[in-house]
Amino acid sequence: MGFETVLYDVADRVATITLNRPEKMNTWNTALAADLSAALTEARDDDAVRAIIVTGAGRAFCAGLDLQTGGQATGGGGQSRGNIPELLPHEVPKPVLAAINGPAVGVGITYPMLCDVRIAAEQAKIGFVFVRRGLMPELASHTIVQRVVGLSNAADLLLSGRIITGVEAAGMGLVSKAVPKDELMDTARAMAAEYVKAAPVSVALTKRLLWEGAGSAVPDMMKREGDIFPWLREQADAQEGVASFLEKREPEWKLSVAKDLPAGV
Repeated sequence: MGFETVLYDVADRVATITLNRPEKMNTWNTALAADLSAALTEARDDDAVRAIIVTGAGRAFCAGLDLQTGGQATGGGGQSRGNIPELLPHEVPKPVLAAINGPAVGVGITYPMLCDVRIAAEQAKIGFVFVRRGLMPELASHTIVQRVVGLSNAADLLLSGRIITGVEAAGMGLVSKAVPKDELMDTARAMAAEYVKAAPVSVALTKRLLWEGAGSAVPDMMKREGDIFPWLREQADAQEGVASFLEKREPEWKLSVAKDLPAGV
């Protein structure tokens, strides 16, 4: 199968899926979401594939939503049905490892949070930047991130939207390890080779129970985020968040916590 926005390769029972919009820093759009889902489906259904690596072409992993084409319409890149892949990494019954080779912001980090294992280049820039765009994290980040790094670290990352390096991400456990960029893929392949040695059905069932145990509320959180995100996406702060980013200026937020919170929140 050919893909428009990803590369797909299988070697030594490991499928490597590479986000392939390097001229756009692999920014997220509906085509990329669809291709990622299709590539994961192909890897899922191929018994010759026993593990999966997801990485990025060029200098970025994924620099968030393609704001030049989709920012005004879809906000932060998630919770718009066309932007969410039908098949996500945690749903694939095989180990999925994210090799974060460069900038991973917005959906560029919430997506790999749904992978089983993450490693990063030491100087990769990582950030849950949603609140700096007048939005909020998605893809069940409110559940997953705190379960991975603890409530305090999760609050620091999600409430500030600040950028951290791969080294800092490893220090708090957001990624398993940070390595020099030129060693990243060799490290990822060596890790994947260990998964390939295990019994595939045992791995599949163990993965299912891991996610049930650590992320039993993931579907519920996605629904909860889905109830709020569309409202937030249509507000003035979301428009200002995108506009200020594109215009390279500090945002001027409009909404009032005292007056503008939606009913029921």
